[in-house]
Order: sequence, then C-alpha cells, then structure tokens
Amino acid sequence: MKQMMDFLTNYGGQLLLKTWEHLYISALSVALGIIVAIPLGALLSRGRKVSDVVMRIVGFLQTVPSLALLSLMIPVFGIGKAPAIAALFLYSLLPILRNTYAGLTNVDVLYADVAKGMGMSSIQSLIQVELPLALSVIMAGIRISCVYVISWTTLAAYIGGGGLGDFIFQGLTLYRTDLLLMGTIPVTLLALIIDFLLKKLEQAMDKRVRG
Repeated sequence: MKQMMDFLTNYGGQLLLKTWEHLYISALSVALGIIVAIPLGALLSRGRKVSDVVMRIVGFLQTVPSLALLSLMIPVFGIGKAPAIAALFLYSLLPILRNTYAGLTNVDVLYADVAKGMGMSSIQSLIQVELPLALSVIMAGIRISCVYVISWTTLAAYIGGGGLGDFIFQGLTLYRTDLLLMGTIPVTLLALIIDFLLKKLEQAMDKRVRG
C-alpha cells in the first residue's frame, strides 16, 4: 500500500496525462472509423456485388501485425500521435463496417417497401427507417472496435504517441513491475468501463427498436 501511495505521489500527474492521451488517441481513432465505416457499410448494402472485395481488403488490414502497421505509418505521418491514430483508425474499421453491412442487409424488406410506398427516396428510407432499425447491431460493432482500439493504443508509445503504453514500455525497459501495473491496470479498466457503458447503450437501442 505504501509503495502504491509513493508511486501515485511521484507519478500521479503523469498517470492522469497518460490516461487522457490514451483516451484521446482511442476516441479519435474510433470516431474516424465510425465516420468512414458506417457510410461505406450503407453504400455496400446497396451494391452487394463489390461488398466481398471491400470486406476482404479491410479484413486484410486486420491481419497486419500492429507494430508493423505502426512502423509503416511513420514515413507518411512521422513520429507521434498522428501515425498511431492512422493505424488504429484502420484497425477500427472492420467491426463497424461488418456490423453496419450486416445490420442493414438483415432489415426486413417489408420496411423498405413501406417506406417506398410512403414516397420516401432510397436515401430517406436508409436514414429514417433502415439505419434506426440496424442501430443496435451497428452499436455492437462500435463497442467491439472501442475495446480493441483501447487495448492496441498501448502500442502508440512505441512510436512516441504517448498514452498508458509509456508506463508499460518503461516498466519492460527498467524491469519495474510497478510501472507495468500502472500501465496495464488502467488500460484494462478503461476497456471494461467503455465496454459496459456501450453495452448498456446497445441494449437501450435494441429495446427501443423492438418497442
């Protein structure tokens, strides 16, 4: 207990800063993933012939080792947060894209027919009818993406991006268990808390749609 208090006294300010950096990098990466993946998933649901090709390309990005992808971003974005956000953005795409596509393609055709019968255009039907019905499925993809990205953001420290990974890399370098734990425990807690909150939001949306 005394060691923990001493650590917080010495590193408390850094811990808050690293936690903020970690959340900033994770949130921005997922936000960019949402901005790209949801419209792309909606577009693919309208043109299913090319969906397999696009899904395979995005899926291939998931197979590239994290450190390798981060390193590949350095010549383009340099060192720091930018290459980390770019790499994590690519990793965030697949779960959101896959769930957006699945959610929209599984919406009962009857709803689209009713919307069409009411005089709605294809875009109006998508925005006002199909997306709300698929929202809980899309939220599940966002939740999965958030948990993955929060975990992978620890690697941002490898290229000078900051975040809680700094403590982990310092702990490995200096053979200090306290630094390792002060990096690992907050990351785990962040992932669990975000997963819990988004799960509740997903359930609320699902309940609303069913209602």
